Amino acid sequence: MRNPSSWLLPAVALIFGVFFLWPLMESMRGAFVDQQGRLTLAYVIAVFQNPTYLEGFRNTLGVAIGATVLCALVGIPLSLVFARWEFPGRRWLSALIPLPLFVPPFVGALGVQRLLGPNGALNAALASMGLSDPSAPVDWLRDGRYFAVITLTALHLYPVLYFNLSASLAGQNPELERAAETLGAHGLRKLWRVTLPLTAPSLFASLTIIFIWSLTELGVPLLCDYDRVTSVQIFVGLKDIGQNPFVYGLVTIALLATVGLYALSRLLLRRLDVTAGVKGAARRERRHLRGLSGWVCTGFALLVLVTAALPNLAVVLLASSRDWHATVLPTAFTLDHYRNALGHAWVVPSIAQSLRYVSLATALDLVLGFAIAWVVVRSNAPGRKLLDILAMLPLSVPGLVMAFGYLAISREGRPLDMFNPARDPTVLLVVAYAMRRLPFVLRSAEAGLLQMSRSVEDAAQSLGAPPPRTLWRVTLPLVLPHLLAGGLFAFALSMLEVSDSLILAQQEAHFPITKAIYELSQLIGEGRLLAGALGVWAMLLLATAVWVARRLVSDRASGYSEV
Repeated sequence: MRNPSSWLLPAVALIFGVFFLWPLMESMRGAFVDQQGRLTLAYVIAVFQNPTYLEGFRNTLGVAIGATVLCALVGIPLSLVFARWEFPGRRWLSALIPLPLFVPPFVGALGVQRLLGPNGALNAALASMGLSDPSAPVDWLRDGRYFAVITLTALHLYPVLYFNLSASLAGQNPELERAAETLGAHGLRKLWRVTLPLTAPSLFASLTIIFIWSLTELGVPLLCDYDRVTSVQIFVGLKDIGQNPFVYGLVTIALLATVGLYALSRLLLRRLDVTAGVKGAARRERRHLRGLSGWVCTGFALLVLVTAALPNLAVVLLASSRDWHATVLPTAFTLDHYRNALGHAWVVPSIAQSLRYVSLATALDLVLGFAIAWVVVRSNAPGRKLLDILAMLPLSVPGLVMAFGYLAISREGRPLDMFNPARDPTVLLVVAYAMRRLPFVLRSAEAGLLQMSRSVEDAAQSLGAPPPRTLWRVTLPLVLPHLLAGGLFAFALSMLEVSDSLILAQQEAHFPITKAIYELSQLIGEGRLLAGALGVWAMLLLATAVWVARRLVSDRASGYSEV
C-alpha cells in the first residue's frame, strides 16, 4: 500500500487551498476589480480619501496599541510573580488566569454598561461618598467608550502574554542571572538588562498576536456602541456588500496590515539570538515568600484576576437582578431572567446549534491537525514545510476577514453558492471555526509526534504492519492525549467565537450562542437582561464542557502512561 504522505499532503493542501487561500483571494479581488471586470485601485484609494474610514483606521490603531501596552503592563509583572515566587494561594490563583480567554469580552461589555452608565454602579458609589451630583450623573461610556473598548480587549487577551512569557521564564538558564548579580546587576537593572532580553522572542511574538487580535476586534466595540473603528465599519458595510465595493477595500487593507505585521514579526524573531538563554544544568527553584511580601504578591494577583473578572461578574449580577438602577449593587435578585432566557425562541436552539457547529469544527481540526503534523514531522514529502507555514497563517488572519471571504465565495452566482449562509451557514461556520483554531491543534499534534520515539513505529513495521496500519494502531493512540489537549483549546475558543458567528449566521434558526446574545442585546425592554442571562448560561456550558474534556484528557493520558 502507498505511503500515507503520498495522498495526505495533496488532500490537506486541497482543503486548505479551497477553504483558506481562496476566500482570502476573493476578499482582495473585489478591491481591485470593478464591476466591468477591469483592474482598478480606485476603491482602495477612495478608502484613504474618506475621512470616516481614516478616523476608523486611527481609532483602530489606537485600540490595538492601547490594548497591547495594557496587556504588557499586566502580563509581564504577573508572569514574573508566578514564575519566581511561591506565595499564599498561588496554586489556586494560577488556575484562574486562563479564564478570560474562554469568555468573549463582548459578553462582559453588557456588564460594563451597567457599571459605567449614567445610572450605573460607579456613579452610585461616587454619589454615596459625596463625590458627584446624583442629579447630573456622568455617562462614563459616552465620554470614555474608547478606553472601555481598550480595557475590555486587554483584560481578555493578557493571558496570551502570560502563558508565553511564563514558558520562556521557565526555560531560562538561571546561571546567567547569577552571573549578572556577581557583576553588580540587581533588581530592576537585572530584569531590564538580562531577564527580559532573554524572553524577547516569546514577548515579541505574544505582543504581536495581541496587537493583531485587537486590530480587528468586533464584539467589544459593537456592544459598547463604538462604531468609529474599522471592524464595525466593515460589519455595517456587509449589509450592502453587493453595491458597496469600498467594503472590499477596507477588508483588503485590514488583511494586508495583519498579514504584514505577522510576517514582519516572524522575520524579526529569526534575528533575535537568545541561544545563550536556553535552560542549562541548573534548575530554577521558586523562592518561598512569607509574611508581608508573600501577601503582597497574593494581593497583586487577586487584584488582576478580580479586575479581569469584574465585567463578567457584572453580567452575572445584571442577569440576577430584579432592580439595579442607580445603586452600587442590585436591590433585589431573581432567577426569572435565566428561566425567561431558556424560554426564548432563540436561546435553546442557539445552544444546540453552537454545540453542533463546534463539535464538527473540532473534529475537523483533529483530523486536519494530525494529518498536517504527520506530514511535517514524519514524512519527507516536498512542500511539507510550506504546508506547515500555511497552516499557521490563520493566526494572522482576523475572523472578520475570513468570514467576509466566505461570504464572497458563496454569494449568488459564485462557485460555492450552494453554501450561501443566507440559506444555511452550517458548512461555512464549521469550516470558519476549524480554520481559525487549526494552529492550536496542529502545534499540539506536532509536539506529541516529536516526543514519541520513531522506534515504536519502526518496531510495528518490522513485524509486518503496513504504514497505514501503523499510523492507525500505533502512532495515533500514542499522540491522542496531545490531540485531545489541542482539541479542548480549539473547542473552548470556538464555542464563543464572535466575528464568524455575527457575519455568517443570518437566520434565527441558525443562530449560534454569540449571535443570539448580540441579537437579544438589541431588543428593547428586557433584551439586555436576557442577553446577560444567556451569557451566563454560555459560561456555565463552556466551563462544564472544558471540565469534562479535561477529565477525558487526563484519564486518557494516564491510561497510556501505564501501558
